[in-house]
Amino acid sequence: MDTPHVNWRKSGRSTDQGHCVEVGVSEAIVLARDSKDPDGPVLGFDAGAWGAFLDTVKSGRLNLS
Repeated sequence: MDTPHVNWRKSGRSTDQGHCVEVGVSEAIVLARDSKDPDGPVLGFDAGAWGAFLDTVKSGRLNLS
C-alpha cells in the first residue's frame, strides 16, 4: 500500500521501549503499522472494524499471550 501522504501518529501513552503501533487515516480507512518497521506491512480497517477493534482492546478481551 502506498502511504507517503498519510500523517502517522503514535498514542500519547507510547513509551520509548519501541513497542508502538502507529495509526493514520487515508480516505475512508484507518491504517495501522509497526513503528519499528515503517516500510513494512500496513493493515487497513473500515470505520466499523476499527471501532470494534478499539472496543475489544479497551475492554481487555484481547488476549495476546
